[in-house]
Amino acid sequence: MTLAGRLRTACALVPAVLLAVLAAGPAEAQGYRYWSFWQRPASAKPAQEWAYATQGPATARPGDGDAVGFRFAVSEDSAHAAKPRPAEDFAAVCDRTPAKEGTKRVAVVIDFGTAGDASGGEHPPAARTACAQVPGDASAAEALAAVAKPLRYDSNALLCAIEGYPRTGCGEKADAPSNTSATPGTAPESASEGDGAGDVGPLFGVAAVLALGGAAWWQARRRRG
Repeated sequence: MTLAGRLRTACALVPAVLLAVLAAGPAEAQGYRYWSFWQRPASAKPAQEWAYATQGPATARPGDGDAVGFRFAVSEDSAHAAKPRPAEDFAAVCDRTPAKEGTKRVAVVIDFGTAGDASGGEHPPAARTACAQVPGDASAAEALAAVAKPLRYDSNALLCAIEGYPRTGCGEKADAPSNTSATPGTAPESASEGDGAGDVGPLFGVAAVLALGGAAWWQARRRRG
């Protein structure tokens, strides 16, 4: 191939390489900022920890000795949702609440999340636990209301705020944490200086193609001269 042909080929490759680099760029995973609902039956073994609830708190009816948990976080889906962090079990939460006929005791664990989960400059309160003593047919939502008012719901009965947190918003979209290997309940770590090294290679590839094209153009002009 002649030098002019090589020049045309190198220049033609530049747009293709640029498109490839743009397409290979990391895409931000989209998640939602919301209160997730968790359950831990009295019969559950300690190793089972929390289980993501298969129904909403308005319809779930925990039994006496059960624990329910609520965690505010940004999550892509239930498979990646962050669990409540307090480790207290039913005994630790309700040991000072004596049983009463016609009622049940439900341990309520509330985790307001991390600063990374918050929006609008809000600061999450510290996680806490409470023992709700409610009628035997009470739902998880009623147990929560007994110990953590005020609650805020949207028009679709989605739980938006516990004890007034957060002040605004309800299940809005947000960038999901990129550090999926982090322990559930921890904020994603900030990027270090070395974290961006993987993004430099494609840029060098573009620079190399441009340099080759420029060198071929310069040699062509020199030969003509």
